[in-house]
Amino acid sequence: MKFRVVLEYDPEAASYSAVCPELPGCASAGETEEEARRGIEEAIRLYLSPTAIALSPTAKLVEVTVG
Repeated sequence: MKFRVVLEYDPEAASYSAVCPELPGCASAGETEEEARRGIEEAIRLYLSPTAIALSPTAKLVEVTVG
């Protein structure tokens, strides 16, 4: 999968930020652009990884494929 990532240098903090606009709240930072890129790749992986969901006895969990 490919995601757009916005990399931005902050001269005041002397570091780079990385944000994935398609995944709200998915962000990272680093002292170098490369460090920020590695961080956002890991953040995207974690964002997309499944987590346990507490369901009521009457709920049904299904999967949907898009694309």
